[in-house]
Amino acid sequence: MRTADVLSLSASYGHDCVVDAARSVLARLRQEITSGLLDENSLQLALSGMGLAIENELRHALSYSLRPVINATGVILHTNLGRAPLGDAAIEHIRETTANYSNLEFDITAGVRGKRDAHVSRLFEKRLSNEVFSTQSQTNNTRAEIATIVVNNNAAAVLLALNTLADGGEVIVSRGELVEIGGSFRIPDVMTKSGAILREVGTTNRTRISDYEHAITERTRLLLRVHRSNFEITGFTEQSSIAELVALARERGIPLMEDLGSGALFDLRSVGISGEPGVLDSLRNGVDIVTYSGDKLLGGPQAGLISGRTDLVGRMRSNSLFRALRVDKLVYAALEATLLAYVRSDHDAIPTLRMMRLTKEAIGKRAEALAERIVAPKVKVEIVDGESVLGGGAAPSSSLPTRVLAITVEGLSADELSARMRASDPPVIARVEEGRVLLDLRTVFPEQDAAVAAALAGIVP
Repeated sequence: MRTADVLSLSASYGHDCVVDAARSVLARLRQEITSGLLDENSLQLALSGMGLAIENELRHALSYSLRPVINATGVILHTNLGRAPLGDAAIEHIRETTANYSNLEFDITAGVRGKRDAHVSRLFEKRLSNEVFSTQSQTNNTRAEIATIVVNNNAAAVLLALNTLADGGEVIVSRGELVEIGGSFRIPDVMTKSGAILREVGTTNRTRISDYEHAITERTRLLLRVHRSNFEITGFTEQSSIAELVALARERGIPLMEDLGSGALFDLRSVGISGEPGVLDSLRNGVDIVTYSGDKLLGGPQAGLISGRTDLVGRMRSNSLFRALRVDKLVYAALEATLLAYVRSDHDAIPTLRMMRLTKEAIGKRAEALAERIVAPKVKVEIVDGESVLGGGAAPSSSLPTRVLAITVEGLSADELSARMRASDPPVIARVEEGRVLLDLRTVFPEQDAAVAAALAGIVP
């Protein structure tokens, strides 16, 4: 600690951190000596480089663990890579509202305490209530009032809704919808935690509306439909339609709730994805409560969103669990900016939607330009047809056509090449298929193309 090169580190990193780093380096050095890995000359060399070794230890120990990566997998909503990236407006709104004090819970006009919901409820109303009303007004003059509240993720949204509407009562759900998603989140488990009682109906592959009807008793509090977000059942199957469930719920005076999971506010059919229900579809069809995620197909921050009948949503907001599960100012800022893009129909301002809207031809041109920058005698680059996927448990059997760079390097296996790309700065995350590393530029931001080329150049000089 008294040597000049180590003393200088204390000024930058602090005395205690330098001491900890020095102890770690010395512990490793002692272990290498004990194991016979160092001879006298190697030991002297190691001791002469102690200052540099301690500095490297400090940089490693005090660097950020959470860091940006380049997603070249073609999986748009990659759960392991943080799902939906935020748009520029969302990032800027977070910066300007969190670097200062804000009116998170303050009504500036009245000068009294306000509600944090207000910052996004007006935008949800524009996007949801107005859209649902415009459809329903064709048959009646009753305005469809839709309320929305925000909690910290979709699992929390399901928990809050079930606890509010069915604590101590039965919830009827099809056996074919008792799903498990990533992180071992299971519908039956969260139902137990909510205080609701699971009432399974039908079979794994076939559930008819009569199964729900015959299961209703005086203890029934809710009909629940769960979107099979990450799998499909094919073959000899049957599933009750939303229209049938809505009709039964109205007849028996029981709320119908749908857990959509991904929850698109964007018409996926416009990009060739069919069969994935959206939030507006469910609300237009008469579903009372819809739960969905903020960081999946919506393209915003991690959040759980609950939209539906104002009276039911109001009960959830009054539940003490709501405060335990509520979100902070960073989430509200990002969500407000994302919703504003929807209201303005500025879909390209939302990275997730922009990636979905990219054409195969546009991606192919970028791939060709990037291939021209990868010049090394041992590297072989081909541009081939491929498929991108939505990910995040959305539309598991659907894909988007793309063009990918298929890369092989002489003397390296595909797994070795992939590992070296992950070790670059920033890390490049790719797919490995059929002995080749595949780079799908659909999920690579254009400004990152140069970093991808640099990563390959660094691996193969």
